[in-house]
Amino acid sequence: MAKYRHALPQVAGGLFLSDGGMETALIFLQGIELPHFASFVLLENEKGRAELVKYYERFLPIARSRGLGFLLDTATWRASLDWGRAIGFDADRLTAINLASVDLVATLRDKWETPTTPIVLNGVIGPRGDGYKAGRMEAEEARDYHAFQVDIFARTQADMVSAITMNTVGEGVGIALAAKAAGMPCVVSFTVETDGRLVDGTTLRAAIEATEEATDGSPAYYMVNCAHPTHFEQALARGEAWVKRIHGVRANASAKSHAELDESDTLDIGDIADLGRRYGALTRSFPSMRILGGCCGTDHRHIAEICEAVTPAPAAAK
Repeated sequence: MAKYRHALPQVAGGLFLSDGGMETALIFLQGIELPHFASFVLLENEKGRAELVKYYERFLPIARSRGLGFLLDTATWRASLDWGRAIGFDADRLTAINLASVDLVATLRDKWETPTTPIVLNGVIGPRGDGYKAGRMEAEEARDYHAFQVDIFARTQADMVSAITMNTVGEGVGIALAAKAAGMPCVVSFTVETDGRLVDGTTLRAAIEATEEATDGSPAYYMVNCAHPTHFEQALARGEAWVKRIHGVRANASAKSHAELDESDTLDIGDIADLGRRYGALTRSFPSMRILGGCCGTDHRHIAEICEAVTPAPAAAK
């Protein structure tokens, strides 16, 4: 039974952390090969699951030491039908993978959660295509396609689902509609280019307002991910209603464009201290942004720096 599905604690207020760039950390820091950037393949055996636990447990102590909640993602960003087929996974095998992903994070919640540090289990759904290139799905097609994962998560302990790295409105809307039909709280997280716009030229404001209209405002909130703060800071406007619907940021470590990152075979961890300062400035300017994590190139060091920038260390830890 889901613990927080009917009352997400991060919506009520307070700071929450999440993890960093799972796939980049697994590849570059833990030395694991991931076909098509798919971390879900690790869920099929004990060694792979141990590597995921090792990854997660670099972040969970940071949140607990600061008395913060945590949004705990499943390793399922690529665990949808098309990506699964590309790696040799049929629908039944993918179903088992998605179920196993929730079992793993639920076990971690049992170990790390305290009464003052809630851990929310988040079923992650990635784009059908390349997160850096515009897709062409209309909302209805996206709803039908992504319902596969949404409906699986609805049968588990997952508290919510998140559409991560959405670069078109139609796909974000489709996932939100599938979640609404399944009775699952949903978050839509858009990614932008260096100009603060989606890859097809849509402004962040237009993307959020269009999603709100098409879904009757059903998403629990919105996030921005897979872009450096310098790419979207200028797109935000204080006091406007659409910005207040953005409750989280999961930025890239690097200020490089998506095209530059796509062509790179080395990891750019960026300026960790500067990233922390930028998160601090964002949370001061926009108090609604209270779910803080990382994306490509970030790891536990970035999250610790972000945490340091936005909340003081406990007296005993100083």
